[in-house]
This record gives sequence, structure tokens and C-alpha cells, in this order.
Amino acid sequence: MKIAISTDGDFVSAHFGRCPAFTLVEIEGDKVVNKEAIANPGHHPGFLPNFLAERGVEYIICGGMGQRAQGMFEEKQIKPIVGVQGRVDETIDKLIRGELKGGESLCQPGRGKGYGIPKTEIDE
Repeated sequence: MKIAISTDGDFVSAHFGRCPAFTLVEIEGDKVVNKEAIANPGHHPGFLPNFLAERGVEYIICGGMGQRAQGMFEEKQIKPIVGVQGRVDETIDKLIRGELKGGESLCQPGRGKGYGIPKTEIDE
């Protein structure tokens, strides 16, 4: 299984699209076989679902994501798990143990600015 976690430092980012980085994790059974952080390559509609699908990602874990973005990920067979908070490593451990629970998205419509990298910096 390959997952992407929206990341801000050592923590799950509140907003998937404007996070500074993604932590890509490959899990086999109950072991992490590969883990790497990559810079967020940009945020505009439809780009990140394609970018992560090309890397074989099956799940995107984040604090928040709008309904439209969730639909775009689902079209690429990537399951969004939203409402997640805490340290990235603890999130991975919970996922492996089957204890990770999503919840209500932390994003509110029109509130994307202020999370990680401003949209203008990413779109350039």
C-alpha cells in the first residue's frame, strides 16, 4: 500500500493542497518499506490527484480537503482520509495498526489561504 500524507514539518498539514510537502510511505504488511518527503509541486485543480496517482498512491491523508478535491482523488482511485491531526510518524503507526480514523475535514470553503505555502507561490 502506498500513501501520501500532507505534511508541515513533523505534522499532518491542515490543508492538503497548500502543505509545504508530502510524505510518501510504502507499507507492506505491518512494515514501512519506504518513506520519503517531497516538496509540494503545486496546487491547482486536478494537478495533485494526477501527480500522486502517477506515483501509485492509494490513500491521501490530511487534515482538510474540500469536497471537489475529494471527488477528484476518488476519480483516480485514491481514497481521501480527512480530519487527521498529529505527528506524521504516529499517523503511520495508527494506519498500520488499523486505528487511524478520519473525521470531518478541517478545511472550510474559502479558508485555504494561510495553510503552508500561499497559492501564488505554488502556481508560479
